Amino acid sequence: MSPEVITTPVVDTVKTPDRAESRARAARRRKVVVTAARLLLLVAVLGLWEALSRAKVIDPFNFSMPSQIWDQIYTWVMHGTAQGSLGEQIWYTLYEALLGWVIGVVAGVVFGIALGRIALLADVLGPYIKVLNSIPRIVLAPIFLIWFGLGPASKVASAVVLVFFPVFFNAFQGAREVNRDLVANARILGASNRRVTLQVVIPSATSWIFTSLHVSFGFALIGAIVGEYIGATKGIGLLVAASQGNFNAAGVYGAMVILAVVALAAEGLLTFAERRIFRWKPANSDH
Repeated sequence: MSPEVITTPVVDTVKTPDRAESRARAARRRKVVVTAARLLLLVAVLGLWEALSRAKVIDPFNFSMPSQIWDQIYTWVMHGTAQGSLGEQIWYTLYEALLGWVIGVVAGVVFGIALGRIALLADVLGPYIKVLNSIPRIVLAPIFLIWFGLGPASKVASAVVLVFFPVFFNAFQGAREVNRDLVANARILGASNRRVTLQVVIPSATSWIFTSLHVSFGFALIGAIVGEYIGATKGIGLLVAASQGNFNAAGVYGAMVILAVVALAAEGLLTFAERRIFRWKPANSDH
């Protein structure tokens, strides 16, 4: 009898890496296509704007044109503004926005977690929070100007009130949405209220809080700019007001471009920090 030949099935180990590599290539191609489409759209809009302004289809005095806006920004960068160097104006606005953002975030997180954890406190303060939230915060800027003067304090206050509420409501909802089983297990293990809040509630609410941070920094910039526009000695908002007073449309648009760049840079930093902190979360799939 010839001995039996035992054959083992060959496992195809190539398919899985190939599939993953093809997905990665598709994702890279899609990223290139999206980036190219964005750039083409921007170039098309700017080119159409420039052409319509030069052809006098739209009034270049009121609407300006991209080339004039670029010239204005270049002049500010190379020769400064009437209020000082452009870097000084950007830093002044950024300082006010950052300080207001930090204060608003800390206050929003503390109050949000506290009211989310303590039902009695939420019942007592809830109506007042709703009333304050219903007040248009922008109209408070003139009041803060009267209270705190033309210095940075009035702009910081405007930024704080704009940042506080979105952060507060997200932190409050995050504290309320904590898995009750986790809280119960922590209590069974002997954790105090303080330890439950610090080690269970706050980590669980972090995703909610980070969601509000992306929006809230934009609100902080708005608060600082509005405050500077109403009355200030320095800042990008003052550049907008001065350009408007001089009927310089290119200056108004130029200040808006600078603000957009600052906001995008801040958004990029927040996204980077979020990815570093939440490395365990799966990346959003591209559709």
